[in-house]
Amino acid sequence: MSKVLLVTGASTGIGLETAKAAAAAGWSVVAGMRKPFDLPGIDVRPLDVTDPDSVAACVAGVAADHGRLDALVNNAGVGNTVPTIEQADLAAFRANIEVNFFGVVAMTKAALPHLRAAGGRVLTVGSTRGLVGQPFNEAYCAAKFAVEGFMEALAPVARGLGVTVVLVEPGPVLQTAFAANTGVTRESLLASAGPYEPVLRPYLDWVARTAWPGAQPAAEIAAIILAALADPDPPLRVLTSDWAREFAAVKLADPDGTEIRRRASSWLV
Repeated sequence: MSKVLLVTGASTGIGLETAKAAAAAGWSVVAGMRKPFDLPGIDVRPLDVTDPDSVAACVAGVAADHGRLDALVNNAGVGNTVPTIEQADLAAFRANIEVNFFGVVAMTKAALPHLRAAGGRVLTVGSTRGLVGQPFNEAYCAAKFAVEGFMEALAPVARGLGVTVVLVEPGPVLQTAFAANTGVTRESLLASAGPYEPVLRPYLDWVARTAWPGAQPAAEIAAIILAALADPDPPLRVLTSDWAREFAAVKLADPDGTEIRRRASSWLV
């Protein structure tokens, strides 16, 4: 019997590529998305990670119809949709964190009983912006930093019950609608920047000039996710490129989380 994988945010980008790659590798794949469409060979289901009823219905339906759940890929998220904090609408700020952090929490909570039964794993798509803050990305970075703390704290506990926790952390990602779906453009940002325009403009110029250093195609990230799902003993943190590893190493003495997981695990025995 094929192992069962649930991928959230599977309509575009990393989620879509992961669902397709996993199906090709022999997984029974369930693709969760807010606006479902047909994907050959994949069980597509409606899923809004910010809606408790939707989360509960999706996870329960997968367990009932497939008989098990072996792995969850927390991928659903939104880009930075709010301006810098002084100008931000707090409701929009909270909405960004609701998707990018509490969506991960809700899905993980719902899936854990089934993952414990299967000796499975929860893999979450984080970001190098969850390790090093990015200018003009306060809401997104806050959410991704929170995901880091949540998963790092959960990992040794889950490991003691047979569930593996993995964070896959790319830098910028090419070939995705993630950024486009924010509806934010350079022109709209500058028009609304107010007193922040003198520092926003050079930041946007840097983005345009560098085309995001270390950027990778979504399919490349999906292949790394599949490898992490297959690895019998993956590290806590999988950085997806040399650039990401070098960037993280500026801040972290333990880039893949092996030492912190070892120390935390020693407190539980």
